[in-house]
Amino acid sequence: MIIPMSNISKKKVFVAMSGGVDSSVVAGLMKEAGYDVMGVTMCFSISHPNSRKPSCCGVDGINDAKRAAQILDIPHYVLDFAADINDFIIEDFTDEYLNGRTPNPCVRCNQYLKFGSLYKKVMTLGTDYLATGHYAKIEYNSDTQRFELKKALDERKDQSYFLYSIRKETLPSVLFPLGNLTKTEVRELARKFKLNTAEKPESQDICFVPDGGYKEFIRQRLGEEVFVPGHFKNEKGEVVGEHKGILNYTIGQRDKLGISLGYPVYVYKIERETNTVYVGPLSMLYSQGLLASQFNPVSINLPKDTIEVNVRIRYNAPEVKGYLRCVNSSTIRVDFKEPQKSVTPGQSVVFYEGDVVLGGAIIDEPIPCASNEVQVVS
Repeated sequence: MIIPMSNISKKKVFVAMSGGVDSSVVAGLMKEAGYDVMGVTMCFSISHPNSRKPSCCGVDGINDAKRAAQILDIPHYVLDFAADINDFIIEDFTDEYLNGRTPNPCVRCNQYLKFGSLYKKVMTLGTDYLATGHYAKIEYNSDTQRFELKKALDERKDQSYFLYSIRKETLPSVLFPLGNLTKTEVRELARKFKLNTAEKPESQDICFVPDGGYKEFIRQRLGEEVFVPGHFKNEKGEVVGEHKGILNYTIGQRDKLGISLGYPVYVYKIERETNTVYVGPLSMLYSQGLLASQFNPVSINLPKDTIEVNVRIRYNAPEVKGYLRCVNSSTIRVDFKEPQKSVTPGQSVVFYEGDVVLGGAIIDEPIPCASNEVQVVS
């Protein structure tokens, strides 16, 4: 949403510029719309000198953002958030894997850094808005008299799943100008603005994890001793093999288990307390519901009754029907209309009504099906 010129009276906006094409175009759009625009880049002191990945948070990303700001003739600032990414994101990332869970650092980055530390900082500098290059929308609902977080027009690029954790109080002063654009249109605008980032490839990976992957990142950070061998057990509790440390496994994994039971088996539970990885047939992966915590109702009031919602249990999963009930102010229970596969602790569960993001939470545990005689297709 870009507020028309007639309504802004030269309002100030900080644009979070990562050095990529999306945020660079946002800066161009905001200037074109008549805002008093300032670019700001978050420095995380991340460096992967031999990486093949495009940089979004390191020196290259900062330089690309600075050059884009020069082309657009807007001020550009670099703010140091290295301590914040370590304290809020990286420490949690490693702790979650150590606990047999699979974290989603992009959700926490939006919650604690972009719309946490950065938002608070720019607001103290007297700005009216923080704008970012996310593909999502924020719109005011006159019926409910609330701002709502909504899906982007281009659902292939929609990032609303990663944004549910931002505080609803920030919605009136956050702008997502790309919400009604496709990636192709954004590239065209970048060429129109003659931006240096127009042809820059996208970064799809976690910015602080080098090419070797998360296991190597944790190994370098904490040492080999955190990869403690333990037992594989089947659904009957019988030992069926030895694993190489729970950090090597995620829910739903079938490959690279190093065991052969004469039939396909999948990781369906990881138990930190006993250092046990449970494997079983495909049916063991299905759950009738889940329990989750840190619930954030970003676009609604806290539900007092059970409500029917569309549920997404991970970013690339389709939405399914389910029922949401609040156990308390932060813990929720979800019951699916149909059993769902690979409900993964540590991942986010996000709730929708049409294109509105109602809220989301962090999955704590799946609720097993009453019977494991689930009809599955391998």
